[in-house]
Amino acid sequence: MIISDATTLLARTPDALSALLLGLPEEWVHRDDGEGTWSAYAIAGHLLHGDTTNWLPRIRLIVEHGTDRTFAPFNRVAMLDWDREPVPALLDRFRLVRSRSLEDLGALGLTPADLSRSGTHPEFGTVTLQQVLAAWVAHDLTHLAQIGEVLAGRYRDEVGPYRRYMPALERFAPAE
Repeated sequence: MIISDATTLLARTPDALSALLLGLPEEWVHRDDGEGTWSAYAIAGHLLHGDTTNWLPRIRLIVEHGTDRTFAPFNRVAMLDWDREPVPALLDRFRLVRSRSLEDLGALGLTPADLSRSGTHPEFGTVTLQQVLAAWVAHDLTHLAQIGEVLAGRYRDEVGPYRRYMPALERFAPAE
């Protein structure tokens, strides 16, 4: 893994979110596919929450304490309890937090050798800094894809026979 490749991709997520969500009608941004699924808005909030409480704090813990301290558990659904704010405000907050996260990550001066340093995950046990950084990147990409799926779900019934070639429309389809 090359650290700069990871940070280059992480730096693009705020622009990708803005391109997908800014200017869409509220009902589209806040629609989900039913119980246990998230709206595009909730997913953006989840990414913001991850930056503030998960990824960089865990990397710092590895750098400062290795495996001597266990990572704090991550509340994956914390954003569902937040007061709703306008989409542009949420995305601006995410952009600012992500920018600071990447600045702080850069300030750690990580080297390729640091990627093999270990920390303790509350569920998985020992993980490496490389795994945490790779998971951060994959997490962003996975949730960007999830946003695409939930937005596409709005057209689940309207696509007619084309639905057969769009497996993402089936993943969270409500039971009929």
